Amino acid sequence: MTEHSKIPLPSETDGLPDGSLFERASGVFGLDPFRSAPVPGVLADAPVKRTRAVQPPPKAVAVPAEPVAVPQQSVADHQAPHRAKVNDPPAVRFGAVRHPIDRERLRERGLIVPEAGATELLEEFRIIKRQVLAAAQAAGDAAARRVLICSPLPGDGKTFCATNLAIAMAGERDGEVLLVDADFAKPSILSTLGLPKGPGLMDALADDSANVEEFVMATDIPGLFVLPAGTQTTADSEHLASARTAEVLDRLTRGAPTRMVVFDSPPALAASPAADLARHVGQALLVARADRTGRTAIEDSIRLLSACPDIKLLLNATHFSPSGRRFGTYYGYEG
Repeated sequence: MTEHSKIPLPSETDGLPDGSLFERASGVFGLDPFRSAPVPGVLADAPVKRTRAVQPPPKAVAVPAEPVAVPQQSVADHQAPHRAKVNDPPAVRFGAVRHPIDRERLRERGLIVPEAGATELLEEFRIIKRQVLAAAQAAGDAAARRVLICSPLPGDGKTFCATNLAIAMAGERDGEVLLVDADFAKPSILSTLGLPKGPGLMDALADDSANVEEFVMATDIPGLFVLPAGTQTTADSEHLASARTAEVLDRLTRGAPTRMVVFDSPPALAASPAADLARHVGQALLVARADRTGRTAIEDSIRLLSACPDIKLLLNATHFSPSGRRFGTYYGYEG
């Protein structure tokens, strides 16, 4: 028969200390082996973990490459891209002695007078010069900055147009223009501007030791220079056809990227220098008189000037405009 005596109280156990319910139950049911381990009074220091030294990755060793030959000029250009190259020729400058232009003579001949303000004539040649300058900038070479002014026959107004174009170009703030009298048989630029006679282009072509810039005359119109035709000769075509011509004309624009050169040449159908000069220029303006130059004369002249890559037709002495334009009147000037 099962004994139903009561379970002894904790106080009645043999030396069991008071404790938690689990501790007291452990003593009654013989669970002493599962009693929790005694907690020490002083905890030992936690062991310090030792980290293993990690070796850094090995450095990359630069393997010397085979030497490459670099041109000396390329290294200099890379270090100083805006510095002029050593082999570039020096800039050709013109004389500083200024010769006065006869303004009264300009008025008498119906030419542009720089101090006269915005006239109809000036406005017309401003449009012409803008197209010429734009073509020169688009081409980007020295030949395009050399402009030949020519006409099929005498009396079409080539000298009139060449002089006015040069005076209009001189008004550019960032450039200068050289007006060259290349009509060796009948030069007229000096008398038109009231300048003294002197040696010029033909003298530079005939003398291999001459520097053409020494014959250039500065004027009192800022930015305008004039090169006379020089000593007259019957061998002008032969001089222009020689290798010397390219050298002389190159000096006129050397080292001056904003300088334009305007040539007043003989009529294309009357003398050969126009066709000879056409091989050394990048632009040509063929002046045709509206009231008398025929179509056949224009076509023949274009064939003679065909060595020039850019030929434009300039119609002179017109009295009618389909659009009714009248330049200069907006500023209060006419004529």
